[in-house]
Amino acid sequence: MRRIVCYSCSMPGRNINKLYLEHSYYHIYSRGVNKQAIFCDKEDYAVMLNLFKRYLSSRPVKDNKGRDYPWLHNDIQLLAFCLMPNHIHALIYQTEVTAITRLFKSIMTTYSMYFNKKYTRVGPLFQSRFRAALITDDAYLIHISRYIHLNPQHYKDWPFSSLAYYLGKLTASWVQPDLILELFRNSKDYEKFVADYRDYKKMLDATKQELA
Repeated sequence: MRRIVCYSCSMPGRNINKLYLEHSYYHIYSRGVNKQAIFCDKEDYAVMLNLFKRYLSSRPVKDNKGRDYPWLHNDIQLLAFCLMPNHIHALIYQTEVTAITRLFKSIMTTYSMYFNKKYTRVGPLFQSRFRAALITDDAYLIHISRYIHLNPQHYKDWPFSSLAYYLGKLTASWVQPDLILELFRNSKDYEKFVADYRDYKKMLDATKQELA
């Protein structure tokens, strides 16, 4: 496990970085302008996933003219992700200071062009720039992975998150969960780690309703 160096004592959820650091973990978040949907059907989700694959696969990917797309596999690792109807979460580890900007600028620009053309719309698709929160604590790192996977109500069956890669149901060179999984004995332990918090949150919600 790459130990986290604490460059900042501010809470990750509130720390929206303007200057990125090498060899650091970040929670990336972006949503649709005015909270509107950015994924309307399965094809939209597939296009976004293919963009991550394009830039992060273990080998460079070529366009239809035989030219290499930007290749960032050695500069940034996608540790976890979840695509929701109107927003995106990603947990990444970057080794090069410009990797976050290069990856998400490429993905969001290309996806916005696809979406606007498909749905005959104009203007920005995403609400301002993506947010990137520096993670400065090991415990918070694994909690963020759990938080990301628990975004969908029926998270176990949600096909557009990285949970299946954590549970050994899927593998791909562009999704790299090992930096998180090595903190657990096996994938079953991670699955229990996620489920326990889900049950705990349900209990808290039920208690709040009873006391309301």
